[in-house]
Amino acid sequence: MAAFAALAAEPSAESRVGAVPQLVAQLREMIRAEGLVTGDNLPTERDLAERFGVARNTVREAIGVLRAYGVVEVRPKVGAVLINRHLSAALDVFSFQLTISPETFADIQGFRQLVELGLYDLLDARITPQDLEALEGHNAAMLHAPTVPDCAAADYAFHHRLVTIAGNATLSDVYRIMEPVILRLMETGKETRGRTLAHRSHEEIIRALRDRDRLAYNYFMADHLRQGLGFFNTEGAASRE
Repeated sequence: MAAFAALAAEPSAESRVGAVPQLVAQLREMIRAEGLVTGDNLPTERDLAERFGVARNTVREAIGVLRAYGVVEVRPKVGAVLINRHLSAALDVFSFQLTISPETFADIQGFRQLVELGLYDLLDARITPQDLEALEGHNAAMLHAPTVPDCAAADYAFHHRLVTIAGNATLSDVYRIMEPVILRLMETGKETRGRTLAHRSHEEIIRALRDRDRLAYNYFMADHLRQGLGFFNTEGAASRE
């Protein structure tokens, strides 16, 4: 009879599925309400189970969700500790999305076109001679990079620098999250003429910013973001020619 009672008290797997998201929300509210910060410990599994009236398995699963979000880290003999790697966790998730096709290219570059063409007013108001010099440095590094990945990294640094100059922290974080797939796109064609094409486009973009020429900036940025599509073959794979 005691065994039966214990079994009845343990929530089913189906009921735990609904309980876990609810507990995750409650834990987030607890962290906010109690002013917990990076480095602080969460209460033990037992304490959390008693506090929220749930089974310890539910607590364990909710902590697992917070770990996946990069909110907590479970340390031996310490328990769940608040950390701040939600951006890194998002990067880990996005890094799996690395299959590059013409459709992927058009989708990602279309997003970037919406963003980077819209940066002009912010750039015009904030850009300094030092920023222009830094952009030129990234462009030179891209042209002379010893490997294709190094070339793509310098290309990415150029564009992320533009986003950073614009001064929107959220947008900068989004570009960091997208970095793995953008880098893959930027490797396309960089073994041959794609490198010189990109370098020339960057030069024109820098010149337009220096001359405060909105039309030239928009034209050369739009053309630049479309260039890579020509390096895909008809089968949908990236061409290396």
